[in-house]
Amino acid sequence: MTAKTLLRGITWNHSRGFVSVVATAQRFCEMRPDVEIVWEKRSLQEFADAPIQGLAEDYDLLVIDHPWAGYAAHSQVLVPLQEIIPADYMADQAANSVGHSHASYIFNGNQCALAIDAATPVASYRPDLLARYDLQKPDTWSDLLALARQGRVIVPGIEIDTLMNFYMLCATQGEAPFVDDEWALSDEMSLSALEQLRELASLCPRDIFAWNPIAVYEALSRREDYVYCPFAYGYSNYSRLGYSDNVLIFDDMVDIDGQGRCQSTLGGTGLSISTGCKSPEVAREYAMFSASPVIQRTLFFENGGQPGHRAAWTDDEVNRRSSNYFRNTLPALDRAYLRPRFPGYLHFQDHGGAPIRQYLMEGGDGRQVLAELKGLFQEAKALYA
Repeated sequence: MTAKTLLRGITWNHSRGFVSVVATAQRFCEMRPDVEIVWEKRSLQEFADAPIQGLAEDYDLLVIDHPWAGYAAHSQVLVPLQEIIPADYMADQAANSVGHSHASYIFNGNQCALAIDAATPVASYRPDLLARYDLQKPDTWSDLLALARQGRVIVPGIEIDTLMNFYMLCATQGEAPFVDDEWALSDEMSLSALEQLRELASLCPRDIFAWNPIAVYEALSRREDYVYCPFAYGYSNYSRLGYSDNVLIFDDMVDIDGQGRCQSTLGGTGLSISTGCKSPEVAREYAMFSASPVIQRTLFFENGGQPGHRAAWTDDEVNRRSSNYFRNTLPALDRAYLRPRFPGYLHFQDHGGAPIRQYLMEGGDGRQVLAELKGLFQEAKALYA
């Protein structure tokens, strides 16, 4: 009996990140009985922080975050997919990208992953509780603060989400961070954004500083006191009947008092192939299967995934089964801010949220926070210079 081709993959530990790829692997292996694909999972924090070099040595398939694109191009630990995937397939992926999701995995011409999952912070709320407490969904930043003063608003406050929200406020108000991979923010804008975040955080329960988006959605969908989250990385799972105690409705974010609706920071995940993979042809076939428009809007979505292909986001059945999550939030995805991806950027991302979070929790000197952020950025730029 011929031995099966074995592929090992590593993804992140949530129904959205794990069950979806297990389902696509199961079906792929049913069609290809000569192949076995085994997926393992790591925590969401490890997904954000753990270097991909070690993972690429141990796994054939990696689900990654796009800020790793620069490091991948520099270290050559991931296969440049444009070299092994047909041009017409890649053209379809580019034409049907959700926002910058497809392009986010390109650095110096190397496509390190296919965007199988798309996300950005979006708003969410409990319509039943808004009705119960006779409250209105906020439309502006001022409305948001007014609702927060009533103790009804929560937002993720861990370090990484705090940093992403700092990017959001700067980008929305006319100064996108890191233009041309330089700092590019004025002190005035930086300090104003810090103060805006501090004011909002002061009106939320202190518990938020230990909460990531999943914890926020668990609280919002299962408790009766909080009714609204203004921005957290969207999880369409919570918009589907049966996933949690109460269905959440997801929507676009507030307008910052005439400056436009929030331009939040693009997230999502991509499926990549390690350069150490001993069966890259099989891995390529599986990656193309998983990212294809039909699988994205059916098997991938049906098993908890949050697709990266635009065909799924506009699909009537996908939206019917998710309380219109995808249509409601697509405008936010399309305008989402794309983080830098230069090789040393993740040093800044790993450490930049801590001083901001500390400032939101305890107050202090915003200029000192800003000086620390600028120092971290210079360290990041120097890492691979």
